[in-house]
Amino acid sequence: MDLRITVERAQRLKQLHAEYKPLVLPTVWDVWSARTAADAGFPALTVGSHPLADSRGAGDHEGQTFEEVLAAVRPIIASVDVPVSVDLEAGYGQEPADLVAGLVEAGGVGLNIEDTVHSEGGRVRSTQEHARYVAGLRAAADDAGVPVWINGRTDLFLHAEDASSVLGEAVERLRALEQAGADSVYPVTIQDDDDLLTAVTGAVGIPVNSTAHPVKHDLERFRRLGVGRITYGPLLQFAMTDAMKDMLRRWAP
Repeated sequence: MDLRITVERAQRLKQLHAEYKPLVLPTVWDVWSARTAADAGFPALTVGSHPLADSRGAGDHEGQTFEEVLAAVRPIIASVDVPVSVDLEAGYGQEPADLVAGLVEAGGVGLNIEDTVHSEGGRVRSTQEHARYVAGLRAAADDAGVPVWINGRTDLFLHAEDASSVLGEAVERLRALEQAGADSVYPVTIQDDDDLLTAVTGAVGIPVNSTAHPVKHDLERFRRLGVGRITYGPLLQFAMTDAMKDMLRRWAP
């Protein structure tokens, strides 16, 4: 994609985060789902690693190579006229500069980066290590001249038996990501816990991303709790799977 268009879309994505509170980014996985979401009126989209992998018969948790992911997202990004962010998991073993270069070449203007390193047995990066990686991404985007939106994800709540027990550590990590140059932070699996969402949104000065289910959750609740950005993860695809099964059931042999 032309670099000028990519820069314009990146600037637009930043503007949208300021205009919408929260900004809802439907999580898509192919050209059809991207066009459908854009035609529904959404001003920006995100490609999710889980639904993308499912649509291609691959496994989540870096079951595809970085090159395979880029090949899959290029036609998605090219099919719509809105900014598209891409979930890049833990980075596929790439250096930050290489990750940003591939994303920008494909026309992506935002990325999600998590701290569970799937290529290394699922270990979780330390707070300092994850912050350094995010700082590397920020520097690489600046060097490329593209204001890539960096969504810094942590899986600390996901891995904890009791999510509330790691709140302090999670807040420390999210603040470190903010200081390292993340534009938003994403503590996964706390979307149904009002207390944890409130604590997290009150602890950082940048938008907090929450997962949402497009049918079961309520937008106004997330707004009331201070959430600044919403993505669906695999939940939109799951909801559509359920709906498709319901439609087809009476036709099944």
